[in-house]
Amino acid sequence: MIAPKIKEIITSPGASAIRKMFEQGKILKAKYGEDKVFDFSLGNPDLDPPKEVLDAIEEIARDKSHGCHGYMSNSGYEEARKAMADKETQEQGVNVGADCVVMACGAAGAINSVFKSLLTAGDEIIVPSPFFVEYRNYAMNFDAKLVEVPTKEGFSLDVSKIKAAFNEKTAAVLINSPNNPTGRIYSDSDIKELCDALKEFGDKTGRYPYLICDEPYRAITYDGKKVATVFDKYDYAVVVTSFAKNLSIPGERIGYVCVNPSCPEKEMFIAAVTFATRVLGYVNAPGFFQKVVAKTWNAPCDYSPYVKRRNLVKDVLDNAGIKYADPEGAFYIFAKVPDSWGDDDLGFVKVLEENMILCPAGSGFGMKGWFRICYCVDEKSIVNSRDAFYKAAHTPKK
Repeated sequence: MIAPKIKEIITSPGASAIRKMFEQGKILKAKYGEDKVFDFSLGNPDLDPPKEVLDAIEEIARDKSHGCHGYMSNSGYEEARKAMADKETQEQGVNVGADCVVMACGAAGAINSVFKSLLTAGDEIIVPSPFFVEYRNYAMNFDAKLVEVPTKEGFSLDVSKIKAAFNEKTAAVLINSPNNPTGRIYSDSDIKELCDALKEFGDKTGRYPYLICDEPYRAITYDGKKVATVFDKYDYAVVVTSFAKNLSIPGERIGYVCVNPSCPEKEMFIAAVTFATRVLGYVNAPGFFQKVVAKTWNAPCDYSPYVKRRNLVKDVLDNAGIKYADPEGAFYIFAKVPDSWGDDDLGFVKVLEENMILCPAGSGFGMKGWFRICYCVDEKSIVNSRDAFYKAAHTPKK
């Protein structure tokens, strides 16, 4: 018998909406033709991996040495952990050692391993909304509660509301910058204010909630914007990330967890995440791609196609009269449903689908009345969607 909770989730109308839409897109393309369907549903990078990554894949694939495909320590190859520590040293501006890193099965595996390590049933994780849709399910995995706190207009952090949500069950705050779905980058001043609030709460109660920073889009930023550092601001900070988006290898499921070297329980935290990686069934991150990213984590990448596509989508939306949040990073635009639809995002995305446009509704991201456009797609698809968006935007609500 299927577990009632799982059955409830997978049969609900909003279950795995993005993936369902992605699969629906394949059906529609097969029926009507690739050029007739405008699929903006899934954050699946279409840029090729950098040459350095492809060269490293070929080089490592030629290795036929004894044991090259065997187990390694559950926390990962030492050379991979050292390379990720070097990466975080560069990004965070503090000295990070390999002993702060556990290799993971993508950012999703990293988050679940961290949650397994930190959460007791009934604990709460505060998340600014809108947020990545799977966070709710990750919390459910450990009988924890995701506490959704609205952001300010423009989707910047509202630290006063986050502080108001603190209580004895608060185990962590989870942030995603650049944000999926809005593309917002939380400012350095907002991050400092949040870290000060976490420290104040910990000093008062003795429980310091972890600040979990989900950063797979860290490298994809626009107009000179930078993602704020956290290790210099709060001891109980953790970075979880992957190479799915920046190196365009989402199917390889390779990422890592890195804890602040100043964390008072660093050794216990790393031991817990290593244990969680094993008992959650990952055992270890994919060994082949640990070796690849150890060699290529700093490979130069050209994200200018995303800048061009962002501007093309903005032009399409402007033509249709659809309002949106101007993204500062990642490859998403969060758009407002037309005023005539109120906050009925589910109804409007159905109209979009009737016009062969596939976009997930904002409700799944914790924000009714909006929808997400993923623009890591062929430029022709964006340009050719112009008339369809206009038609959908001017369709009256039934």
